[in-house]
Amino acid sequence: MRPEGPGGVRMRTAALAVAALAAAVAGCVFAAVGTVAADGSRAEAAAGPAAADSASAVVATAAEAAVIDPADRPAAPVLAGDDLDGKPLTLDGFRGHVVVVNVWGSWCGPCRAEAGELARIDRQTRDQGVRFLGINTRDPDRAAVRSFVRAHGLGFPSLHDPTGELLLRFPPALLNPQAIPSTLVIDRRGRIAVSIGGAVTGDELSPLLARVAGEAS
Repeated sequence: MRPEGPGGVRMRTAALAVAALAAAVAGCVFAAVGTVAADGSRAEAAAGPAAADSASAVVATAAEAAVIDPADRPAAPVLAGDDLDGKPLTLDGFRGHVVVVNVWGSWCGPCRAEAGELARIDRQTRDQGVRFLGINTRDPDRAAVRSFVRAHGLGFPSLHDPTGELLLRFPPALLNPQAIPSTLVIDRRGRIAVSIGGAVTGDELSPLLARVAGEAS
């Protein structure tokens, strides 16, 4: 464990504070930055300036996830745009639910690998007040994207973000816009509770959702 920062901050994380956090797990990295092979290694890192201002930020690890203490969760950014059919869609419309925000692209191999798991967990957790919201990125052709959704049985909506502009609204330490897929869990108060780099499995995601869904609103 590294020494605590000036604000008495202690953060444990697994590769998420590294610039290529999701790529180190199993993600797709845009051609501009190349591809980083997964090596299964774990690393600890300081929280950074934003978390260092908090008196007791604690991040625990689960698989390749960072779980943020409720007292130190940053607010999720405003996300608004069109869905894959061109209809208006906002993150704020899910307020009061635990929201899984999954960043994906039809061109991304690990996204295809995790899609079935996400569809299954989406169905299984709806009664717990959990909702899924995708952010489809770097996919200019909506027809190809809709084909991907049908092929993998994705029943949740996605914002169409072909330029990646929505990804830049998130804290870069929690969501690397150059690494796909990535997943965030937003709590019922609209704060980022969990950040996961790389493709996620149901076994990894389910206990994290149960934890956040079980919190008092």
